[in-house]
Amino acid sequence: MKTANATTGLTPLHEAQKVVLDATAVLGLEKISILDALGRMLGEDIVAERDNPPWDNSAMDGFAVRWDDIKQEHAIQKPVTLAVIEDVPAGKMPSKTVGVGQAIRIMTGAPIPQGADTVLKVEDTEHAPNAVRVFKPEPRGSNIRPQGEDVKKGECIIARGTQIRPGEAGMLAILAKSFIFAYQRPRVAILSTGDELADLDERFSEEKIINSNSYGIAAAVQEAGGIPFLLGIARDTPAALKEKISHGLNADILVLSGGVSMGDYDFTKAVFRDIGAEMNFWKLAIRPGQPLAFGKIQGKLAFGLPGNPVSSMVTFEQLVRPAMLKMGGHRSYGRPVVDAVFQEKFSKRTDRRHFLRGILTREEGVFKVRTTGDQGSGILTSMVKANCLIDVPIEVERLNPGDQVIVQLLSGEACLSQAGPAHMHGQRLSCC
Repeated sequence: MKTANATTGLTPLHEAQKVVLDATAVLGLEKISILDALGRMLGEDIVAERDNPPWDNSAMDGFAVRWDDIKQEHAIQKPVTLAVIEDVPAGKMPSKTVGVGQAIRIMTGAPIPQGADTVLKVEDTEHAPNAVRVFKPEPRGSNIRPQGEDVKKGECIIARGTQIRPGEAGMLAILAKSFIFAYQRPRVAILSTGDELADLDERFSEEKIINSNSYGIAAAVQEAGGIPFLLGIARDTPAALKEKISHGLNADILVLSGGVSMGDYDFTKAVFRDIGAEMNFWKLAIRPGQPLAFGKIQGKLAFGLPGNPVSSMVTFEQLVRPAMLKMGGHRSYGRPVVDAVFQEKFSKRTDRRHFLRGILTREEGVFKVRTTGDQGSGILTSMVKANCLIDVPIEVERLNPGDQVIVQLLSGEACLSQAGPAHMHGQRLSCC
């Protein structure tokens, strides 16, 4: 499939995203405990096997009575006195039936006894151990939660493809679902390349730079719901790179960083060719992140990300993360995006789509965004400061203060919670 621009050799991001998602298969299901279900995607419909609540129950601490006994209009001047025949705490079933002139003391959540059709609040009564005086009548049926008010037997309560949040976990417990089927989490093998790299447990050398990409990508994998496996560092020889790649093919996705440019020691392209990789593209029309490879090796998704830390993280966001989400059973694959007012001047060539690291704020109901400062692809502090990526389309040459832009949220969900519908596009890929 040819996607690159015939003139520049660069693949537009929206085409690359389509290629990646078309090549990505959803993983199978596994049985997990609800204690491990948070954030996972449900792989089955959850159908209620009984009503919840399973019986009419009291919404208040008070007295279960017959409405016919308390319905007079002037109870304050002429209070009704009822005989209290039983106490029913939560967790106990009533053993007696409420008859004419009788009441049962009842706690919140306790089942409504036979004969009663109304619950009086305890604060509207004057009571002794064996009697209660009623000063304020209630409408028939007051303070009773009916059987099945929350859940009815046979209903699909949580649909397949739903992400488990605390609310869903609580509902699973109500429905006695201690185990569920969920989509498997994608396993991602992570490999950094380059003789110039040193790992965290190596002796520090002035000639080396620390391998930050493996750890940044591993964190991004975890944040997207995957399981990272660090393969370490491949030295700048084809043999070393082949050996490391072979170890990574047990995973669902292989992510390399570095070695995809055109330098004398950038062997990724040659090694991919030697091991029979089916490659779809090698360069993207974006910045940061132009040198990027994608294809399949022995049926496994393989990404060659740029070596610069910011480029690696930005391209992970745009391509690897959507593939992971699809694998894990998600129905939408993009970050939430919002409209915002740009606060600076910016210019670029009209040959690449730019993703500026930005800081999104909300002032007087309007989202505003500014860059984090210097946007160099090696300046990792630009990602540390950022809570969003400012998406500047390929055809845009200049931005001025006051221009409307679209931003992808990386964090700062508090901004979303304050946003009205007019501000939000919801979750989507940046191309959509």
